[in-house]
Amino acid sequence: MRASLLGELLESSACRWPDQPALVFPGQRLSYSELYRGAQLRARALEQCGVGSREHVGIFMPNSTDFLLWMFGCALHGSVAVLVNARYKSSELAYVLRNAELVCLVTRGETDGHQNYPALLSDTLPELSILAPNTALEEAPLLRQIILCGVGKVPEGSLFVTESIVLEKAAENAAPVGPASPESPCLILYTSGTTSRPKGCVLDHQMLTNKAAAIVERLAFRADDRQWNPLPFYHLASLMPMLACFASGGRYISDSHFDSERAWEQILNEQATILYPAFPTIMSELVTHPRFAELDTRQVRLINNVAPPDRLRENMRLLPHSIHISAYGLTEGTGISCFSHLGDDDQTRTICIGKPLSDTQLRIVDSQSGALRAAGEQGEIQLAGPSVFAGYYQAPEANTEAFSADGWLRTGDIGSLDSNGRLAYHGRLKEMLKVGGENVSALEIESILSTHPAVKMVQVVGVPDPRLDEVVAAFVELNPGANFDAESFIAYCRERLASFKVPRYVRFVSEWPMSSTKVQKFRLRDELIAELDCKG
Repeated sequence: MRASLLGELLESSACRWPDQPALVFPGQRLSYSELYRGAQLRARALEQCGVGSREHVGIFMPNSTDFLLWMFGCALHGSVAVLVNARYKSSELAYVLRNAELVCLVTRGETDGHQNYPALLSDTLPELSILAPNTALEEAPLLRQIILCGVGKVPEGSLFVTESIVLEKAAENAAPVGPASPESPCLILYTSGTTSRPKGCVLDHQMLTNKAAAIVERLAFRADDRQWNPLPFYHLASLMPMLACFASGGRYISDSHFDSERAWEQILNEQATILYPAFPTIMSELVTHPRFAELDTRQVRLINNVAPPDRLRENMRLLPHSIHISAYGLTEGTGISCFSHLGDDDQTRTICIGKPLSDTQLRIVDSQSGALRAAGEQGEIQLAGPSVFAGYYQAPEANTEAFSADGWLRTGDIGSLDSNGRLAYHGRLKEMLKVGGENVSALEIESILSTHPAVKMVQVVGVPDPRLDEVVAAFVELNPGANFDAESFIAYCRERLASFKVPRYVRFVSEWPMSSTKVQKFRLRDELIAELDCKG
């Protein structure tokens, strides 16, 4: 019998594979029984802290065993885990604390090298240090407790408490009742993508367990699989493959952040059979690292990448014994809507992602009229079915815009279906440029420009132009040691692109403005427009 609650999924795995490693971090590993017992203890701790069923508990930290112990603890308890982007700064954090109506926040008590969480909280909520007991914060009136994991000095303030104290008090508590039904809310994840204000996506237990089962079915996950995945836990590109791994008894290998040297240490030592770099930047750092030569490529059964066709072909050349898969999805559709099929040939996998998973319905429509598009015709990707969320938390206007008149989710993505129903992705509607009356796909230009050996990553945006309406601008990150200037880059473009697609502006960057996993192109565009305005 398949689990319909997230806590049941973990409990079932702990019963079937109690001593098998479930989660591996550098210097640390938890078996399925250890992960389940730790989650049970944290469920009791939430009850001890007075957190009610369906109340919201924020988890604000980088990837760690603590993150998952508290997330599964919430699932067993019946409260809702709000997975907060660990890279958020004060303004973003303040918004989520208020919008998500958190009653409790779990974070790290010490600086992790990337973020000092107690200091950030004190900057975000200056009242914390002087707040009298049993009084409310002005910016987060429902927040009653901040639990600090790990070691470190406890900041001043009545809301702070260490995890060790909370767990010690909870050890003898009876287990909480748990969620009322599979339709009970389980997770809230904030997605910003191409918009400036993040929106909370509410996902219930059944959506998560159904999606995990659909991934296991499509990719034939096994108990002897060892999946390496460096993506952040507060993003479904990490969580859903992880839950599928747990549902099938496999080993999930991760780290607090991606570091290519540490990654190769894990991949080689744990003999990973599934690699999940997902994004071109991570894949590029893996295959250009000296330790790539140590890999027996026959050990890698599956590898997931999202990249232009030429880059995918190169990945296939480098790992010839692996099945290369791609995914399409978004948080609003419980993370992953389509995966490649294991039986597809290499050519199909370079241009198509695959059919929708068993919990997902997908159609391609004209973005203006809503009319269905025929096979091979491009249009907006729309989703329906049990994997699609009911709406954003406390965002009625956004919810009205998110759905069509007949209830399908508008993704804002451009795609097409082939005659076999496989999806091909063509970019974002908002990223379709209009240059002198010509429609120009940002993704098409990125796909061509990313083939240059000096280019690590490229992102294309449109900027206003008084004569042509819009012109193309390219932001480029070069591979280490590459020597490539703007003039040479434009000359390369002219040889391969129609004149109206050639970038008018080229900017070289070393860092990207990011949401959880996506480059925020609106910020690149705004920065370039501000620069051009200053130059007059």
